[in-house]
Amino acid sequence: MVQGKPLKHRRTILFIDDESAWLEAIQLAVTDKSVKIMTAASGEEALQKIHRRKPDLILSDVRMPFMNGFDLFEKIRSNPQYRAVPYVFMSSIDDFDAKHTAKKLGADGYIEKPYDLEGIKRVLLELLLRFKTT
Repeated sequence: MVQGKPLKHRRTILFIDDESAWLEAIQLAVTDKSVKIMTAASGEEALQKIHRRKPDLILSDVRMPFMNGFDLFEKIRSNPQYRAVPYVFMSSIDDFDAKHTAKKLGADGYIEKPYDLEGIKRVLLELLLRFKTT
């Protein structure tokens, strides 16, 4: 249920971060039964999970080893099947260049870490409402 209104179907959010503490925090924060959280600790793992189940929303850390969030974004958006999936970057980088790069690439948003559990829950549910998919 989102702000008192039940969703017609269960929405899936893919949360990508190489820091396990953030992955655990997101799973604790979102207890809403209308939302399914998938997590990935790397860009490679995220690509595998996306091919198994198309998410309704992707939240990705910017700085990750091997494949950073920007490279992952470009790989995902290069596939027409996933081009319309909303993609939001998250980072503890309070950096104009990172925000500018995210905007230039065409990301749907940028969230700064750290955030508290209630804060991330609110942000995720607001994003799901903002990016209604069929």
